[in-house]
Amino acid sequence: MGVIRLKNMQFYGFHGVSESEKHLGGRFEVDVEMHLSLKGACESDDLNDTINYEAIYKTVDSCIRKDKFYLIEALANSIAKDILNGHPVDSLLVRVRKPHAPVKGVLDTIEVEIERNKADYV
Repeated sequence: MGVIRLKNMQFYGFHGVSESEKHLGGRFEVDVEMHLSLKGACESDDLNDTINYEAIYKTVDSCIRKDKFYLIEALANSIAKDILNGHPVDSLLVRVRKPHAPVKGVLDTIEVEIERNKADYV
């Protein structure tokens, strides 16, 4: 078993509860940690035996752009579902961060983390 991580991918989307978030949008940061066998890729040194990183990036980008969610929890779930259903990944961890979230107080970011496997979407 192995792990492939794509860290701090950055996107612009229209997710949130407030009207300004829905209409003006904002920046979102995403980490994806995928668990899968890397034995074949380690032995063959062939892209066809592993995950195409650009394809994962495009899957996340599509999730950010195609829907509008109130909660980043729902956005993280959408990302997990699309990756698990479209790529040979056994399980994964998805983190979605929302820098500059409209919270009355001083903070760097809001972050949600979920773990899922293929059985969660059967």
